[in-house]
Amino acid sequence: MVDITMTSAMLFIVVASLFLVMLYKLMSHWFVELLVVIFCIGGVEGLQTCLVALLSRWFKPAARSFVKVPFFGAVSYLTLAVCPFCIVSAVLWAVYRRMPYAWIGQDVLGIALIVTVIQIVRIPNLKVGSVLLGCSFLYDIFWVFISKMLFHESVMIVVARGDNTDEDGVPMLLKIPRMFDPWGGYSIIGFGDILLPGLLVAFALRYDWAARKTLQSGYFLWSMVAYGSGLLITYVALNLMDGHGQPALLYIVPFTLGTFISLGKKRGELRNLWMKGQPPRVCTHSHPPPKDSADSAAHVISS
Repeated sequence: MVDITMTSAMLFIVVASLFLVMLYKLMSHWFVELLVVIFCIGGVEGLQTCLVALLSRWFKPAARSFVKVPFFGAVSYLTLAVCPFCIVSAVLWAVYRRMPYAWIGQDVLGIALIVTVIQIVRIPNLKVGSVLLGCSFLYDIFWVFISKMLFHESVMIVVARGDNTDEDGVPMLLKIPRMFDPWGGYSIIGFGDILLPGLLVAFALRYDWAARKTLQSGYFLWSMVAYGSGLLITYVALNLMDGHGQPALLYIVPFTLGTFISLGKKRGELRNLWMKGQPPRVCTHSHPPPKDSADSAAHVISS
């Protein structure tokens, strides 16, 4: 488990911006091939982690038995059984990624990768989450809208579309065919538009578990509803703007973060969420002394 700090939250946006500019400047057939390889490696790891976590409920002996593998150390038998399937899935997607149905494999690998990252990386408190999402909010707006003034085109949209290559966009996004669009094409959403708000939603779920909150009295359900609402508004704005690319975090961040902060303030838990990120713990080891002991102590003092 890796906790995000204030410094790493701000540094992440700087690194993401540099990486985006590098994609924009170096975008070519061979560079996209490199991204495909990186995506496949991450997808294999993510799919393997998700499948092992799911199948370990039914194959407990295989999940708890380990064997030493060179360069990898102790690996469970269940992981060894699942790994070939994950590798074959990624290779098949890479080979047939230009086929009309390849979006299914890309989405499966992408979702597995996102889930795995959310399992490993976490927001320790709402303060760090607010800084991370706030910086991401500005990052998305800048590279979709303001970058047009500097580069004469939207850097984010150019990279997402995969211009100057023979690919249908870079693999670091989820896509689904437009069902009722006479011109065809895909609706797409970047990994960051899911992963970054997802870290806040995961924080809400951990807090609810620690505080033993019900679904309605907690933060997880309402964070999910807020994320869905922000995503819906994104696609409404996309249609109103005649298909011009929209920064999804422009709508998702205010909904998710605003809902979280508003609920925390209303319930009187905002300070604890903001600083500690954990519910207050009641000490169960300090009890008042028994009545007989108190009476005996008073008798000794009076005598």
